[in-house]
Amino acid sequence: MALRFSEMIEEARLSARALRDYGEHFFNPTVRLGVTGLSRAGKTVFITALVHGLTRGGRFPVFEPFATGRIARARLEPQPDDAVPRFDYENHVRTLIEARRWPNSTVDISELRLVIDYQRQNGADRTLTLDIVDYPGEWLLDLPLLNKSFEQWSRESLALSRERPRAPLAAEWHQHLATLKAQAPADEQAALTAAKLFTDYLRACRDERFAMSLLPPGRFLMPGNLAGSPALTFAPLDLPAEGTVPEGSLWAMMVRRYEAYKDVVVRPFFRDHFSRLDRQMVLVDALSAFNSGPEALVDLEAALAGILDCFRIGRSTIFSSLFRPRIDRILFAATKADHLHHLSHDRLEAVLRRTVAKAVARAEDTGAEIDVVALAAVRATREAMVARGREKLPSILGTPAPGERANGEAFDGNTEVATFPGDLPTDAEELFAGETAFRGLSSASAEKSDYRFLRFRPPQLDGNGPDGPDLPHIRLDRALQFLIGDRLQ
Repeated sequence: MALRFSEMIEEARLSARALRDYGEHFFNPTVRLGVTGLSRAGKTVFITALVHGLTRGGRFPVFEPFATGRIARARLEPQPDDAVPRFDYENHVRTLIEARRWPNSTVDISELRLVIDYQRQNGADRTLTLDIVDYPGEWLLDLPLLNKSFEQWSRESLALSRERPRAPLAAEWHQHLATLKAQAPADEQAALTAAKLFTDYLRACRDERFAMSLLPPGRFLMPGNLAGSPALTFAPLDLPAEGTVPEGSLWAMMVRRYEAYKDVVVRPFFRDHFSRLDRQMVLVDALSAFNSGPEALVDLEAALAGILDCFRIGRSTIFSSLFRPRIDRILFAATKADHLHHLSHDRLEAVLRRTVAKAVARAEDTGAEIDVVALAAVRATREAMVARGREKLPSILGTPAPGERANGEAFDGNTEVATFPGDLPTDAEELFAGETAFRGLSSASAEKSDYRFLRFRPPQLDGNGPDGPDLPHIRLDRALQFLIGDRLQ
């Protein structure tokens, strides 16, 4: 299909930006690493732990240039993009270590520049600049809207909302939707009510009982300074199978605002940030899907496929660097591996690998490298064998967050407990077997669900040492080796 004139202009702008970036990076080698993930996946914790470990001398035995001493030092420097908020690294470290609380979730884009002085394997001294771009995964799920009309998006959103377990959550919105006529005159109050009820439905889907992942438009759940604007005041409509959009109608109003959302929100993010990434980290809270049931896991699979489809991936070449950079490495990480005994870590990786398998299969011929890992950027638990009768169960020890409950007991946030989280199946396919797969919170109580993973507080750390305490982790060094190890050879 031929490009529209506006799309040709956009492509030219992107190529010009890529050419400028290439010139800068030729003299100052730089990797732009995108870090994303859906809500509560642990993006802020991952970036904080990565920077803390590199700048303070953490324990990274699998990260070869660090383990062999070829990295002389890593330091923070002012970021290059003055219009982007700085990632609040120092405050996040204090929150983790001193307050023993998890930092607030990512609600906007932010950036941090880390400069690494290292020695190449041939002995030459070099510098690599790592620009870390943190952005909500929900924004990523908006990118497919660029290629969809309002009518197509409406049909898809309505069809999804009529499936289980979404249908009951959408009931109030559906009742209001039934009162609307797309061809009727534009009505501001009707649009406001529809947008509010549609947003309430999306928010209910994200509740831990259901943990749905496929929830565009992303800014409806994190509106920021656009709250209440017409660009966020639209919703799907039940539309006739055929016919044109009547001028001045509610349908026309919704189309205009949907297009405004793409122009004001989606395109600037793609142009100014997303299209410039070299490497990508996608964090996945698979345990929340386990908690919620098989529908949540299937929904997560669809969301991750949508995310991977958004990336312009492929082997990076001089030509692509000059005119359109490509993401040549993507790492999917199942977070919160510390909520499982290490005997289940390989199984957690296998589940994530199965979850992204369909999406990865479509990218196999691009030349990009894609991998999967189970990790905990900050390890909140320890392991132990706990006797239960004559059995000894592989368990984990940690301090549950205040208000967490298990077996009818509520935790105060100060008491350490031992818990047996359960074993994941050896065959990942068992979790995708429909109604026979497993029971989640959406269909069973917390005590009767097959998997119930507690939320733990960050660990109590020993502050001895010149650089302060290490942040314990699981496989953060493996993630670093995959993401930037080749650039430090």
